[in-house]
Amino acid sequence: MTGWVRPIRRGWVVRSEVPGPDVDEFAEKHRVRAALAQPGAARGTLLAVQHPHRTPAALADGLSLLEALPQARRALVDLVRMAYRPVVDVVAPYEVDGPDGSATGLLCMVDPAAVDLDGLSQVRHTEQVYPDVVTERAAVLSGLGCATSAALLVPVTHGETLTAAVKDAIAAAGAPAVSTVDSAGRRHRVWLLGPGPIRDAIMAVAAARPLLVADGNHRVAAAAEAKLDGILALISAGPGLRIGAFHRVIVGTGRTADELAAAWRACGLTVREDPDAVAPTVPGTVVVRHGHRTLVVDLPPPTATDPLPRIDHEVVEELLIRKALALDPEGPNVRTLPAGRDPGPDVEAVLQIAPVPLADVLTVHAAGGRMPRKSTYFTPKPRSGLLLADLA
Repeated sequence: MTGWVRPIRRGWVVRSEVPGPDVDEFAEKHRVRAALAQPGAARGTLLAVQHPHRTPAALADGLSLLEALPQARRALVDLVRMAYRPVVDVVAPYEVDGPDGSATGLLCMVDPAAVDLDGLSQVRHTEQVYPDVVTERAAVLSGLGCATSAALLVPVTHGETLTAAVKDAIAAAGAPAVSTVDSAGRRHRVWLLGPGPIRDAIMAVAAARPLLVADGNHRVAAAAEAKLDGILALISAGPGLRIGAFHRVIVGTGRTADELAAAWRACGLTVREDPDAVAPTVPGTVVVRHGHRTLVVDLPPPTATDPLPRIDHEVVEELLIRKALALDPEGPNVRTLPAGRDPGPDVEAVLQIAPVPLADVLTVHAAGGRMPRKSTYFTPKPRSGLLLADLA
């Protein structure tokens, strides 16, 4: 397959700052709703365009996503006119650095047909996805006709070659088209690169190796479901990409810390109380925060028949949540939580899980498998709204 990494044929680059709250499009639903509830956040902002059914007005009127999309389309037209300028036939070298790592890469379009083709694909998912989230995101992409955020794709091998090629292009490009610092202290810079030998060379390097979907599995799947012509993506190998922890939160069950411990012990697990326990950094244990109490749960060692590497998230969801507590890991009583985030309202317990080592992610990927949903949290991520891509 040739030509699967493509320029952005028509798009818009932000003139100054992305309009609206500095909350990523794919943050937890309660965080999006809270951000949109702030004064002025629900009108004329990119987040409101991305989540039109989660604005206070839409919630009050009981609007579904499809019912709210026409207003979102009109709002997007106004946003583009006021806060963006048009670009044609470009790729965008991109740099982001901050407290959670650094990445140098190429913002461009990727052909959805290059994803997961009979095991011979150029781009492969790393995680399982939630079908309802894919359907929602597909509806937004189709309804807006515009990609407002980029998936993060990482070369499986020889990533340093891509990093060097992008840095060479940046050195020749002069001042960036966009330079901004987000609320977490990350600096984002975007350059625009039109047709020519430099662009040809950097696109060839970006397409030279298979890629894994490090962040944006739902976006990539949504583009395929919506039968779109392209996926907006940042192809990057770092050099300072990190994998953060992805926890699980229990809500709405009414269980006390003692009841949780008893249920886990009944499944043969070792549970102890340790008020000084810190979040795990290596697989094998789970630290549970329940109010002012802290429990430590030792996960059982892999059996002779377990596939390796074993991922703690699978054990937590199947043993601690489904079997011991009789809860659906995908149901309303269980939420996913990136490390460092507010667990939100009504939290009963936070199950802190160690970050998945990159070597384990690559091993699972090489074997043709997928990680459990919401188990890897690659950082830093490209910022939503710096560069929009027309999908019409």
